[in-house]
Amino acid sequence: MSVRLHRCPFMFVKLSGHPCWRVQKELDGAGVPYEVVKGPGRPGKRDDLERLTGQRKYPVIEFEDGSTYREESKDMAATIAAGQLDSKRGAPAPP
Repeated sequence: MSVRLHRCPFMFVKLSGHPCWRVQKELDGAGVPYEVVKGPGRPGKRDDLERLTGQRKYPVIEFEDGSTYREESKDMAATIAAGQLDSKRGAPAPP
């Protein structure tokens, strides 16, 4: 399974509390192949992300089938660590 990680452009921020880094680090640890898609830092500039997911928050995982997965980063990291990322494929987007 290869996914696309939509994240902020601040790749140099590698702090445990940073949402984008938290999810990226968990993907690395789980050995999940992914492509990084860096988007705008300012929420007002995230029109493409909103078209894709209906919201403007990072991080977002996009699956090959075009479905997306977005929760709070701690929940996303826990899902990845538990090996349950594939169960989120095709899941309805949260409100």
